[in-house]
Amino acid sequence: MSQKTKIAGWMAVGALAGALTTVSLQTVARGAMAPLPLEELQQLAAVFGMIKSDYVEPVDEKKLITDAISGMVSSLDPHSQYFDKKSFKEFREGTTGRFVGVGIEITQEDGLIKVVSPIEGSPADRAGLKPGDLITRVDDAAVKGLSLNEAVKRMRGEPGTKVLLTILRKDENRTFPVTITREEIRTQSVKSKLVEPGYAWLRLSQFQERTVDDFVAKVEDIYKREPGLKGLVLDLRNDPGGLLDAAVAVSAAFLPEGVTVVSTNGQIEESKSIFKARPEDYARRRGSDPLKRLPAALKSVPLVVLVNEGSASASEIVAGALQDHKRAIVMGSQTFGKGSVQTVRPLGPDTALKITTALYYTPSGKTIQAKGIVPDIMVDDTAEGSPYAVLRMREADLEKHLSGANEDKKDPAVEKEREAALKRLEAESRKPESQRRPPEYGSANDFPLQQAVAKLKGQPVKVSKTLVERKEEPKTE
Repeated sequence: MSQKTKIAGWMAVGALAGALTTVSLQTVARGAMAPLPLEELQQLAAVFGMIKSDYVEPVDEKKLITDAISGMVSSLDPHSQYFDKKSFKEFREGTTGRFVGVGIEITQEDGLIKVVSPIEGSPADRAGLKPGDLITRVDDAAVKGLSLNEAVKRMRGEPGTKVLLTILRKDENRTFPVTITREEIRTQSVKSKLVEPGYAWLRLSQFQERTVDDFVAKVEDIYKREPGLKGLVLDLRNDPGGLLDAAVAVSAAFLPEGVTVVSTNGQIEESKSIFKARPEDYARRRGSDPLKRLPAALKSVPLVVLVNEGSASASEIVAGALQDHKRAIVMGSQTFGKGSVQTVRPLGPDTALKITTALYYTPSGKTIQAKGIVPDIMVDDTAEGSPYAVLRMREADLEKHLSGANEDKKDPAVEKEREAALKRLEAESRKPESQRRPPEYGSANDFPLQQAVAKLKGQPVKVSKTLVERKEEPKTE
């Protein structure tokens, strides 16, 4: 990699704690455990005692222990996380799609907070924040040196209160302040429209508690307006994932009943599971199957699934299941490659551990971890190509990702491509802002959507001449 980037989790501030996470919520009584390493625990206790007695300033004992737990968990992989009282509350809020905050999905880069994407219609979106912006200060506090969780906490607050963010926009070579008023944000995870007579577009931006109900309602509306639907585009681009049962349900909506959607495998017995297209594997309430309301025609309507490098976790489960069962043609670019399952285990009423417990596999047995879903047809972002695809981060780029590939190995060809892409980005930044904004998903200028509809209609598709499958680097000992 040209730049080592630490990512402690991809989070919507005040919203989706740990996006890119296929999550199951479980409370498990642990059985027999291996003997504890007493010598190492004694060293930990000794260090704790030395800090308490010798450090230049008094240290809060609870904070010291919490930080030790957080460090231990975060060292495992990019997606395991310890939730204190506040972050656990934020996580639970995030899965409902309702939260208070500024409305941005963020990651951490070189000690700063990087904006992955402002949530559409949020205060951050209205304030003009852009993907790639770096947050250097939150109010009077410098972000450098803060953990991702600490930075998130400073951006949280009550509805109607203001937070001052200092933004570094590299492509414009400037730093500027932005004052944002926090508010309750309700994310709409499902959108739809008729692209043209007979063809519809259905977009899922996250997999939340309400996603399945909203999905069913949107499909019902599509068929009400277009009973003779000839083709459907399921858009999973930049969908970072979410709840596992929602992914299984969306897959089941298109697949024959009872077929395998995804399987998981891990160290403990409960992590070895097979999830099928049946109510018992996705319905949240016993006896309640929201998919029963769907028109029978949905099982056979011609289907194209759009994905890109931002499609991760739960969205990869859906794309992989529909691809393996030959139910849909997958188009776009290779997905993120987040193929691990995190289980949230409460440690008490207000704290929890989100820990990676398994890897998941497509119905044909393929793992997605650090590889992703390779589309059946590679399609560029624009008619001119995908000039910045090489700059996009994927699971294989994250430190401590589970494949164990050599993170220090650099591919000279990729490095050269990235340098060229950065130069193009710098030149692009000099254009007026109105010319730099990419076409909105679902709009008339959405090139991948145009190609998806063309495929459904049996017309020629402009296949990418530059996008190729990105192979996972071999493990090194």
